[in-house]
Amino acid sequence: MEFTAKQISEFIGGKVIGDENATVHTFAKIEEGMPGAISFLSNPKYTHYIYETKSTIVIVNDDVAFEKPVAATIIRVRDAYESIARLLQLYEANKPKKTGTDSLAFVSPDAKIGNNCYIGAFAYIGSGTVVGDNTEIYPHAVICDGVEVGNNCKIFPNVTVYDGCRLGNNVTIHAGSVIGADGFGFAPNADGYDKIPQIGIVTIEDNVEIGANTCVDRSTMGSTLIRKGVKLDNLVQVAHNVEIGENTVMSAQVGIAGSTKIGAWCMFGGQVGIAGHSKIGDKTFLGAQSGVPGNLKGNETLIGTPPMAPRAYFKSNAIFRRLPELYKQINELQKQLDELKKKNSIC
Repeated sequence: MEFTAKQISEFIGGKVIGDENATVHTFAKIEEGMPGAISFLSNPKYTHYIYETKSTIVIVNDDVAFEKPVAATIIRVRDAYESIARLLQLYEANKPKKTGTDSLAFVSPDAKIGNNCYIGAFAYIGSGTVVGDNTEIYPHAVICDGVEVGNNCKIFPNVTVYDGCRLGNNVTIHAGSVIGADGFGFAPNADGYDKIPQIGIVTIEDNVEIGANTCVDRSTMGSTLIRKGVKLDNLVQVAHNVEIGENTVMSAQVGIAGSTKIGAWCMFGGQVGIAGHSKIGDKTFLGAQSGVPGNLKGNETLIGTPPMAPRAYFKSNAIFRRLPELYKQINELQKQLDELKKKNSIC
């Protein structure tokens, strides 16, 4: 399917500079552009590619200034990144959807499957499970007994959803993720550890996306809760009884210990760690590898372990790098002080 620059500009609310009849049929990164492709430029570091790209159309921000002629047709918009995202969403929505149940899938006789669903080969749908309309369950996914899956969900290969868990509408779970495995609950005794049964579930609300190989543990009692609009990257660990507020996003390898409450609209960089039973307020922004030992009030940007304001962190880090030099200076001063004390005692 082909689209002209004029059609694209009307869809994203842009202004065409160049040939409004130029057509494209695919997407490409600006540095890997090709004829018939549309690219975008939002990061100033990539500006030099605009003069050499082979892409037919390039979407750019309104404030981009060109130092020399550009061969591609340009579409100027308020936010190039947002505009390309809208186009990619349109492209994805128009891709043909799989439907039907593969003959090699197992669906329990008492499971309820909605309209226009897809269940791939070797997928397993357990007893009493309910799957909503237009949901896609890919090969080797395991949906255990008594699970509820909403409408328009995508469960990719090798995902496992344990008994009793609840998934809302428009939920996407990528390959290898595990929803509802036991929380890490053990009580020490004289001989080792007694396992504490984890009898709760996981509840995932609408419009949540969970990356590959991420684990969300079931609660000891009640429910681990992922609120609507949350986005979790790959390799994220969410422990038992955790609650993550609406529209919070977490990058790869974030770890949230048990019974922690995360507010709405938070953003955590890669490898952030949160101690158990903490309460993190709304709109908390944590830089990569921050370690949080306790509560945070919210509406602040922090980095480091323990977290501090970025300016204070970078000042502290600059001093930390000089510690060997400062240690040497302190030793020299101590020697001089000892010599002065020795001379004074002789006098």
